[in-house]
Amino acid sequence: MSLRINDTIPDLTVETDQGSLSLHEWIDDDWAILFSHPKDFTPVCTTEFGAVAQLAGEWKKRGTKVMGVSVDSAEDHKKWKNDIEAVGGAKAEFPIVADDGLQVAKAFDMLPAEAYLPDGRTPADSATVRSVFIIGPDKQLKLSMTYPMTVGRNFNEILRALDALQTSSKNAVATPANWQPGDDIIIPTAVNDADAKAKYGDFETLTPYLRKAKLPN
Repeated sequence: MSLRINDTIPDLTVETDQGSLSLHEWIDDDWAILFSHPKDFTPVCTTEFGAVAQLAGEWKKRGTKVMGVSVDSAEDHKKWKNDIEAVGGAKAEFPIVADDGLQVAKAFDMLPAEAYLPDGRTPADSATVRSVFIIGPDKQLKLSMTYPMTVGRNFNEILRALDALQTSSKNAVATPANWQPGDDIIIPTAVNDADAKAKYGDFETLTPYLRKAKLPN
């Protein structure tokens, strides 16, 4: 199955270190982030899980749930969390999917349907299971990013992308490159100048198709 932007994610029932969960029920009416990993007890992934734990307050402020995915057992996840919390200096309270059967990895198109985990496997056998998926309250995929094993993810950028998604969704606008909350937004091309003036007040026209304005308070 290929999963693309605006597709509804599969409503899988997954086993986690916190028990069995339905993805759609777990998301409920919130935003959600799934971030996946090829193996427990690996160096880059441990720092990433620690970074996610440190940002617990930021996820909560944005009405966003986070769930890890790793291609190992729930028992391994429970043990790994000791390392994650020691390295990150924060409690890892989010669930981690035990994707040792590759159900999530295949459903989210991170591995081909014929993939399997060989005996004595290494992280290289599931290297492409290093993705981030941001999912809206409508259960649709809003953004995905995939990283190689050697490059740690920048969760401040993931927060920024989440802010941009929530802003564009709530206000029916777009955001320019490097946008941060409080920066000018882009007025949709479908909105004419008169309506833009009425809605946003003064705006800047850079080209006929690129107009920037402050969001109304």
